[in-house]
Amino acid sequence: MKKLSPSRRAYEIVTRTMLYLCAAITCLLLVCLIGYILYQGIPGINWEFLTTERSILRGTMGIFPAICNTLYVIVVSLVIALPLGVGAAIYLTEYARNRRLVEIIEFATETLAGIPSIIYAMVGSMVFCISLNMGKTLLAGSLTLVIMVLPTIIRTTQESLKTVPQSYREGSLGLGSGKWHMIRTVVLPSSIDGIVTGCILAVGRIVGESAVLMYTVSMAVGMQDFSTISGIMKSSGATLTVALYVYAKEEAEFSVAFSIATVLLVLTVLINFAASLAGKKLKPQ
Repeated sequence: MKKLSPSRRAYEIVTRTMLYLCAAITCLLLVCLIGYILYQGIPGINWEFLTTERSILRGTMGIFPAICNTLYVIVVSLVIALPLGVGAAIYLTEYARNRRLVEIIEFATETLAGIPSIIYAMVGSMVFCISLNMGKTLLAGSLTLVIMVLPTIIRTTQESLKTVPQSYREGSLGLGSGKWHMIRTVVLPSSIDGIVTGCILAVGRIVGESAVLMYTVSMAVGMQDFSTISGIMKSSGATLTVALYVYAKEEAEFSVAFSIATVLLVLTVLINFAASLAGKKLKPQ
């Protein structure tokens, strides 16, 4: 094997050092940021903070309603967006024959994925809250988030489906499988990593969204009634990100805001871990 020249070797050493330095700085910034949030937020977290609602009469400063509202938005958005996104990706990859149409749709989804969330907030407010007469409800906010995360789910799933070798499809069809049976038993299990990635990205955007929910839901921090269909359809209240904004910007309760940020971090990590674990269980061995 031919040895590198001194100048080439020096160039390789400098380049490798710069790459390691960039990675170390990025990791250090992330650790410092998370560490500072935890340092400021953990002292304010206790059982009462997590399981009660804010009440001046009782003297409590709880965020349980915001946690329930956040979980509501996550579940409703994913229940609608995941089937639609995965189904659209399957159609574009496996069934669509008009390549020009596919290219147009792909360009549109990539464009929509980069649109600022405030635009989605305005559209959601006009369409769901006003035109469809839903008012500022959690359902209207969830439907707006569905539109916002659909492009991400479609593109990640589509790219994952494209990585499945064509020989897998041909082998399944050669053994007598139908088109849908082949997709369900061979293609989807082989591309589960991309679907899980799309789910994680969608959850991250849903959990961290505030502009859309401020326009389409509300900033109320009281407990909602989810015990009836009417309550589920018409409930309105702040999620964790909106509550964080209210306490930090409107009321200058920075200790409470940092505690909410800590809860958000933990909730996001738990959801991502659950999604990754589900992906490993569904992936064929």
